[in-house]
Amino acid sequence: MITILTQHNSIANHFLAELRDVHIQQDRLRFRKNLERMGEIMAYEISKTFQYAPHEVETSLGVATAHQLVEHPVLITIMRAGLPFHQGFLHVFDKSDSGFIAAYRHTKKSGEFEVHKKYMNTPNLDNKTVVMVDPMLATGRSLVLCCKELLAEYDIKELHIAAVIASEEGIQHVRAFVPEAHIWIGDVDNELTSKSYIVPGLGDAGDLAYGNKE
Repeated sequence: MITILTQHNSIANHFLAELRDVHIQQDRLRFRKNLERMGEIMAYEISKTFQYAPHEVETSLGVATAHQLVEHPVLITIMRAGLPFHQGFLHVFDKSDSGFIAAYRHTKKSGEFEVHKKYMNTPNLDNKTVVMVDPMLATGRSLVLCCKELLAEYDIKELHIAAVIASEEGIQHVRAFVPEAHIWIGDVDNELTSKSYIVPGLGDAGDLAYGNKE
């Protein structure tokens, strides 16, 4: 199942337009804040699929019945680009545990690249709802590598994948290799460059948020 936010007009479209805008991108603080905002909006949309139970809440004038989350999801992000997006999810799911993965592309002289994972730190994910948070879903290879490793190690109850921008190719790759995942996307672009960057995309989210890497 896939949900694309820009199929319906909302404030998410406005924040996404600012994230893409090459002039607004020059303000790193605003870029990070817009990634956080997209995380908050996407967390709200995902929250509609979760289970709730009635609870009595004491007010200053009586007792009200309110429906509250049965379980907060575990939020996992791929560093470093995913950190502001992940923070937006934490603003909504403020009781959630978090996990962190460091994965990167190693480009060969031929121009092809391999995905290397250097670090993974997560809580126990058995029987948990997991949200994988990564702003850019380009080829999908890094995300699939991480998801398959987690699925092999843990008995995950439900898996959600959230990205701000995805390529058609990346979505198809995830669907082929992680068919059980519910995919949540801000917007979908059709083209990937020879170096596997999404076009028109928004550029390198990690560099725009934190500065150019060597």
